[in-house]
Amino acid sequence: MTASVDRLFEQEFMRVTEKAAVACARTMGQGNRHGSDQVATEAMREELNRLEMAGRVVIGEGERDEAPMLYVGEEVGRHKGDPNGARAAEGAAEVDIAVDPLEGTNLCATGAPGAIAVLAAAERGGLLHAPDTYMQKIVVGPTAQGRIHIDAPVAENLRNIADAFDRAVTDLIVVVLDRDRHADLIEDIRSAGARIRLIGDGDLSAGISAAVRGTGVHAVFGIGGAPEGVLTAAAMRCLGGEIQARLVALDEGQKQRLERLGYSDLSTIYTTEDLAPGDQILFSATGVTDGELLKGVRFFGGGYRTSTLFMSCPRHLIRFVDTIHREDDKVPVRFA
Repeated sequence: MTASVDRLFEQEFMRVTEKAAVACARTMGQGNRHGSDQVATEAMREELNRLEMAGRVVIGEGERDEAPMLYVGEEVGRHKGDPNGARAAEGAAEVDIAVDPLEGTNLCATGAPGAIAVLAAAERGGLLHAPDTYMQKIVVGPTAQGRIHIDAPVAENLRNIADAFDRAVTDLIVVVLDRDRHADLIEDIRSAGARIRLIGDGDLSAGISAAVRGTGVHAVFGIGGAPEGVLTAAAMRCLGGEIQARLVALDEGQKQRLERLGYSDLSTIYTTEDLAPGDQILFSATGVTDGELLKGVRFFGGGYRTSTLFMSCPRHLIRFVDTIHREDDKVPVRFA
């Protein structure tokens, strides 16, 4: 994927996440998390298949037998190979794709803040094909980059983060998924004196917030999805932040599954560059419901309005894009 292709796909990938966000935003608050995810996935896949590329899904909705579309290994784009393994059209950009059509399915279903539609892309081999299991993570932004270690005690990591910001540990806000498995972690963070923001879903959104000043988030700790870890790493490559991660088996069944997939050593620590090693990383996220960084989709009589974060690692570019999509030219545009 060349720099010129990078520029070409900027608008294309933004449109992909916008279409997915709008589709599931129409189901917001209806209490059907699976239905919301399904319409987002369908819209994202349809838009990806319009693009002039030979795309391959490396992070998606699950393995082929679990997900009917955007499954890991699925080929997308107008120049994908045929089912018999024929090569894609000569000269077509070969792109690895990582997607989460709706990060925060419960958030969308209940109308809670922070749901987003996400896509990351890179040249072939530029994104780790992480198994659809759990991953222990610690995420910080550029200020605390290089000051953390996943095996260090919680209090030590918090002291180092606080030193990086030149403030007290009591000033820090750490985001943690509200899960029973985090009971000891939460106690350790509170004992160290930091404040906690517990979230029901959306540790990818939280990770991005940790890497952007002004959100009030300084770090993300805890165990979440491994695919989201790769997407977070792609965002950190663009933002200058850091993620350290380790695959985790929460029970014997998960351990056996990881071993079948070739992940027998669960002590391996993955860095940002391990998870997202590509040179040509692109990242796009569109708000579904209002969040720290992005507003959700807003519908009005003649169309809708979207808020998208687009980032390009090779161009050191970060855009916050506010777009009005007109469906009826006779209806005046509303900017408020």
